[in-house]
Amino acid sequence: MIDRRQALLATLAAGLIPAGAGAVPADPVETIDLWPGAAPGMPHVPPVEETIERSTDPARPDRALRGIRRPRLTVFRPARANGSALLVAPGGGYARVVIDKEGFEIGRWLAARGWTVFVLFYRLPGDGWAAGPDVALSDAQRAMRLIRARAGDYGIRPDRVAAMGFSAGGHVCGDLATRFATATYAPVDAADRLDARPVLAAPIYAVQSMTRPLAHAGSRDLLIGSRATPALEAAHSPACNVSARTPPCFLVHAEDDPAVDVGNTLEFRAALKAAGVPVETHLFATGGHGFGLRGVAGKPAAAWPGLFQGWAQEHGLG
Repeated sequence: MIDRRQALLATLAAGLIPAGAGAVPADPVETIDLWPGAAPGMPHVPPVEETIERSTDPARPDRALRGIRRPRLTVFRPARANGSALLVAPGGGYARVVIDKEGFEIGRWLAARGWTVFVLFYRLPGDGWAAGPDVALSDAQRAMRLIRARAGDYGIRPDRVAAMGFSAGGHVCGDLATRFATATYAPVDAADRLDARPVLAAPIYAVQSMTRPLAHAGSRDLLIGSRATPALEAAHSPACNVSARTPPCFLVHAEDDPAVDVGNTLEFRAALKAAGVPVETHLFATGGHGFGLRGVAGKPAAAWPGLFQGWAQEHGLG
């Protein structure tokens, strides 16, 4: 067990991006399909998955997936499992899923420190799935249950499964932390008898509010529509759904975020405090939006992964 200061110093000393200009570890090859057969509620015109490479640097891929039809988990196995697991939901404004800088990079970083990390390729609400605004939450709930059902295969403990999400994936994470018990799909097997509640949750520069003007306009429109009622806005704003059973939360945001107002994190924090839910909050003066690990290398905000690791250890994970 290392303390918070040691975890932070180790983070800064090691760097956040793998050393060596051309050395990016190969993608993991292990995947887990979330659903037996086709995912439930398939649209009349099924989406067509495509991958868009947004980077011109082969050493730093930045892939965005659209039209996810086969929701799944990509698994990062550590050399020696510490018993803790993390479900990671990348961002992408609910229009895409950004798998490298908000999924695979944190997966590699934490796997190097003993965590077993599952990156979630979730379905997108704008693609017409029957579950509508609950479709990504359905995938997150199902993912948590499958991780627990297969815990023995990965050397992890079912009571040490946490969740993290970035931007719109942070909304998925916050939704899971507050609505884990909401029935969003019909059970399909024994795994669905298991709890979907993460033991800890870490929404990072998260989309949270669905109410204007605080809401991120693009995420809001794709999730609940541009003409959503106040009731629908509240139903999908995690701050409105916090309860005493919401797990302890770790929040990170940059105050100069031009895309997702820092007020999203502050509103969620206030709701957690009011409900008596433990919360740790880190606000950085600079960092912008979508920084993941690579976007703040060498800056004060680069401390956040080490701070998360130390916080998780205080709660018995990692």
